[in-house]
Amino acid sequence: MNLFPSLKQRYTKEQLSAREAQRLAEFIAFGPVIFQTARILAKWGILEMIRNSESGMTIHEVAEKTKISEYASKCLLEAGLCIGILLIDENSDKFTLSKTGWFLINDPATKVNIDFNHYVNYLGWFNLEEALKTGTPAGLKTLGDWPTIYEGLSSLPKHIQDSWFGFDHFYSDNSFDEALEIVFAGKPKTLLDVGGNTGRWALRCVRHDADVKVTILDLPQQIALMKANIEGKEGAERIDGLGADLLDESQEMPDTTPFEAVWMSQFLDCFSEHQIVSILKRASKVMNKDSRLYIMETFWDRQRFEPAALCLTLTSLYFTALANGNSKMYHSEDMERLVNEAGLEIETIHDNLGQGHSIMVCKLK
Repeated sequence: MNLFPSLKQRYTKEQLSAREAQRLAEFIAFGPVIFQTARILAKWGILEMIRNSESGMTIHEVAEKTKISEYASKCLLEAGLCIGILLIDENSDKFTLSKTGWFLINDPATKVNIDFNHYVNYLGWFNLEEALKTGTPAGLKTLGDWPTIYEGLSSLPKHIQDSWFGFDHFYSDNSFDEALEIVFAGKPKTLLDVGGNTGRWALRCVRHDADVKVTILDLPQQIALMKANIEGKEGAERIDGLGADLLDESQEMPDTTPFEAVWMSQFLDCFSEHQIVSILKRASKVMNKDSRLYIMETFWDRQRFEPAALCLTLTSLYFTALANGNSKMYHSEDMERLVNEAGLEIETIHDNLGQGHSIMVCKLK
C-alpha cells in the first residue's frame, strides 16, 4: 500500500495508550449524540458566544443569553466539556473554547461536513449494515425513492440539496484554479466534461480560455439543472449539454470528433470498479493519441494530513449507504489499475491541489 509517509507512519503503529484507546472506544459508542451535541452548540451560536466573551461564560449566563433553560444549558455544556469542545475555569466555573471547539466554528471543511452528515446522511446511516450486505444504497429511502441519489438530486428539499451541493462544490471549487492551469497547459479547444453537474467547471473553462468549447455529459435531469444555472453567464454559448445515463453500458459518449481534453472531476468515485472500467473504455473512444483524460479525485492515500484521510474513508460509507451502494473514495493504486484495464495509461499525477485533490493525466496506450 503506497501511502504518503505521514499516513504510513500513522496507520502502521499504535498511536494511543490503553487509557486513550478506552476513551476513544467510548467516544465511538456515543458517536451519534456526540455529533448532535457539537452540532447544536455550533448551530445555536453557543460556541461563538463563548469565544467572544472576555473570560468565558457560566451555565446560567449561556441559558440567559440564548433563552434556553438552565437544564438544557447544563446538559450541553457539561457534554461539550467531556467531549473536548470546551474547557472550564476551576475557580469561576466559566466555560471557554478549546482548540477543537475553535475548529468547529472556524474550519470551513468541518462546517460543510457537519451539514452534509446531518441533513443528507444522518438518518440513512441507520441502514449502513443492510447496504454493506446487499450492495444497494439502503439508506437512500430516508430521502426518496430512487435507484441512486443522483436521480433524486433535483427533487431533494432545498435545505438537503444545498447541503449536498455545498459539500460537493466546497471540495472541487478549491482545486479549480490549479486544475485550470494543468488542463489548459496543452491549449485544448474541445473539452468533454463527464459528470459536469451544474456547470461550475465548464463556466470556469470558458472564462479561462476564449476559444474552448465544452460539452457536458450527465444525467438528463442534471443537464436541465446545468442549463438553468449557466443561462446568461459569460461564455455560456460555448457550453453544450448532452443527457445520458452512463450506468447503461450501451450509451456511448459523443464521438462526432475526438475531444482534445476529457475531464472527470469527483466523478469516478460515484461508480464501482467494473463501472469505472466501462466508462473509461467509452471515454477512450472519443480520444486520439494527442488527447488527454484528466481524472481529479481526492485519493485517500495521497493526503498530506491524517484528518483528510479520515474524512475520505468515512465518505466512502456515504456512497455505500446513500449514494449508490457500490462506490467509494479510491486508493490511487486501485484507480491506476482500473485506468490500465481500460486501455489507458497514466502520464503524470499532480498532488496536493486545493483541499487534497490529485489529477491523474491519462493518455491512450
